[in-house]
Amino acid sequence: MARLILASQSPRRRELLTSAGFDFSTRVPNVDETRHENEPPADYVRRLARLKADAVWQDDGEIVLGADTVVILGDVVLGKPVDSEDARRMLHTLSGREHAVMTGICLRHARGAIEDHAVTRVRLARLSDAEIDAYVASGEPMDKAGAYAIQGLASKFVEHIDGCYFNVVGLPVPLVYGHWKTYLERASNS
Repeated sequence: MARLILASQSPRRRELLTSAGFDFSTRVPNVDETRHENEPPADYVRRLARLKADAVWQDDGEIVLGADTVVILGDVVLGKPVDSEDARRMLHTLSGREHAVMTGICLRHARGAIEDHAVTRVRLARLSDAEIDAYVASGEPMDKAGAYAIQGLASKFVEHIDGCYFNVVGLPVPLVYGHWKTYLERASNS
């Protein structure tokens, strides 16, 4: 059976895979995450997931899982904030509005790769300046796409979610599992 390698330093992705019962190890990729000019969000997250998986893949006996998550409001893509002012700006932008969270995944294996992505719609409550300031001061938004963590302190701001909750945390586990299971079934039949 192929070994699963998570190409990520995200503690949330590790926790999600562990909770779902996956046996895996991690390697941290070093890739340029710059978005290409006019690159559609789905192409962007899938490209980064593939880059991350390719960056750490080493041999035929493993499957490497790469992933990348962004928040999308209209045609604006929000990644991780660069500083607390950027986090405040993102949260003001998302306040009282619905947005999409998109995660691209790539399962890199000996015969190639499986690429896909998931989209979840999220609506945040209208946030006051004091709420935003207190949340940013907590430090939680600083390494999160869109400057919030649905599983953390920001959970109280989430009014509605349509789609996979785990996708918003950072990894659409059911999507990953479906592709993982299909790959293993095909590998055992060949």
